[in-house]
Amino acid sequence: MKKFIKATALFMTAMLVSIGAFADLSPETIPGATTIDGNQAKAMFDQGVLFVDPRKDADWEAGRIPGAVHLELNKQLSEKALLEEASKDDAIVFYCNGIKCMVSTHATEQAVAWGFKKVNYYRAGFPDWKSHGYPVE
Repeated sequence: MKKFIKATALFMTAMLVSIGAFADLSPETIPGATTIDGNQAKAMFDQGVLFVDPRKDADWEAGRIPGAVHLELNKQLSEKALLEEASKDDAIVFYCNGIKCMVSTHATEQAVAWGFKKVNYYRAGFPDWKSHGYPVE
């Protein structure tokens, strides 16, 4: 019986640890936005869709998707700033540093709340873009 209790306790601990490990991941979807993968992002890039990089300056300076507009989430991203780059009917792609980065999550949520209609959430973001061998600057 003691072995069963120990085994159950270990199992429960492992479950709690694994749940905690996923708590820091960005959501897979955002209401009002379309989640896209790397291939879809590249197709949109090739079509000239606006990419918005809401990451911090240091991340932006370390590398980015060519032609992306830098509107840092906590310093520059606002409805007015976004409207200077696109209309509410234009397609927009938000990206950041991958699935553990919440910056594009928040930027995407804000754009949807401001009434932008074609908001795309590139959840896997810049690391995924680079892993495909797509262009960077």
